[in-house]
Amino acid sequence: MSPDPRCESVAIIGAGIIGLITAHILLEDGFTDVQVLTRDNEVGGIWARSRIYPGLYTNVAYGEFRYSSLKMAPPSLEECPDGRLPGQHLCEYFNAFASRFLKGRVQFGKEVQRIRRNAVGGGWKMDVQDGSSLPKMPDALTPEAAYASGFKGLVMHTAEFAAKMDQLLSAVPLDAPSVVVVGGGKSAQDMCAFLANQGRKVTMVCRNLDYLIASIRPLPKWLRNSRFLALIWGHIHLRTFLERFLHTTWIGGLIVRFLWYILVEYAVSPPSHSHFETNDDCNLASAAQFLAAGVPRASPLRNVTSPFWSVRVNDEGVPRPNGFHKLAVAGKIDVITPATVAGFSEDGESIVLNDGRVLRASALVLGTGYKSSWDNLFDEATLDELGIGPQPAQLNCTDHWDYTSLYNPPPLHPDAKRWSSAIYRGIVPAKNILRSDLAVSGTGISVNNGYSGEVTAHWISSYFLRDPMRLPGSIEEALVATEREAAWLKRRYPQIPTALNGSYTAILPFLAWPQYVDDLLEDMGLAGMRSGGNVLTWPFKLIDADELKTLKQERDARRAAAKAKIA
Repeated sequence: MSPDPRCESVAIIGAGIIGLITAHILLEDGFTDVQVLTRDNEVGGIWARSRIYPGLYTNVAYGEFRYSSLKMAPPSLEECPDGRLPGQHLCEYFNAFASRFLKGRVQFGKEVQRIRRNAVGGGWKMDVQDGSSLPKMPDALTPEAAYASGFKGLVMHTAEFAAKMDQLLSAVPLDAPSVVVVGGGKSAQDMCAFLANQGRKVTMVCRNLDYLIASIRPLPKWLRNSRFLALIWGHIHLRTFLERFLHTTWIGGLIVRFLWYILVEYAVSPPSHSHFETNDDCNLASAAQFLAAGVPRASPLRNVTSPFWSVRVNDEGVPRPNGFHKLAVAGKIDVITPATVAGFSEDGESIVLNDGRVLRASALVLGTGYKSSWDNLFDEATLDELGIGPQPAQLNCTDHWDYTSLYNPPPLHPDAKRWSSAIYRGIVPAKNILRSDLAVSGTGISVNNGYSGEVTAHWISSYFLRDPMRLPGSIEEALVATEREAAWLKRRYPQIPTALNGSYTAILPFLAWPQYVDDLLEDMGLAGMRSGGNVLTWPFKLIDADELKTLKQERDARRAAAKAKIA
């Protein structure tokens, strides 16, 4: 490598929200040869034009997908009364960003495979070919399995929905049997709503559904766009007196669970998820989550994940009349849960459920998630060298996080007990921490992808530039740190085996994304908690991407000061 890392070529794989801002920050920092490689034919990742279809909306509030360097035009009240952006709005924003800042820097239709270390001269080698997505399909439900069984209907993954939408509608007339959608997440719910609004019969089959957050009117900004929810969510370490009080004292723990119950869980409370007694006659029902969507207590729509121990939460804002839950309550979408689809029937017209029931199906849409992108991205030797896949869990972490707010957790998933991730901060493989030539990003779930993605991009650039940073001093220290991070994830999300799909869940800031971002800022020697406020008001101060506009100047100043000190 050259003495100045900015003279080296940098390949960024993926043109989604994280890839675009990372390329922009590297270019701003003086890296001269930066190329973004994407298998798609346009930018935007999951919000690329080829994946957008009518009725697609985000499940987070306006402003949580934008960067500090480009304002996002607010949506009209008519198209977005609750602040949830239409997919087309995000698509246009990312295309505008790429056109303004990354012209000539994005190579489309490039599938990257077999990344491995260059044996001569350092750096990396990779194979590049025409691209395709990596949906995850159960072996018994693939198009090949359908063909072998004689199933006559179309079989597709939700990742293909926008591209095959017209084909599906043409193949399924109005009087045809149901389109069966497998899965209970947001994508599956969106597909069901779209098809029902097109007059098709739809049946959802799933183990459980994403938890619904809904209200009769938009939540106030001090609640939705501040640190308040992060405060009661908890983090691997507690910076402030208020956090320590809420999560480590008996009364604080009760306050956290009561606040969470009032804000999120009230009036849902199936027996497996309830922590407090409920009163059916309570007038607070008008503010309840599921009652805002008109979901009756006996409805299968209430078979949901626990919102306190999971990241499968769907924030719908004010439910739309033509949205999934309203349509399901009206009988336009059938929901069968808990259930799974076991395979295809021999009659060529049906699918078979795990309990033996047979359902006629005109088509099958699989909302079954995605494979880890690392399996094809790296060859086996490189995966092993970097330790980027699941690593055997170590039992040497001395932290236990006996937070009073985390009492009565669900049991630890067997795979979570067995495996850990070894990606430091969810960004750098611990075994590669000293090389400063590889970073991964977008490996976790944050409810503010714009802000957290931009700070992560600055962190990566500082790491590549070998700026003064708070980092482990050895591979051994990095492995200890990642095992601690993995132990925290197992404490906070016991039922999620995060290490098994590290490209999506190596780190899970989720509602605690402000604290995670503060960790990254402090790693770079920069101030955290940038939204300000005093000891009483800081949880309610609005967080805005404009707080990040000066990060480059702050990092430049620290770098110059460090060089002057050496000189």
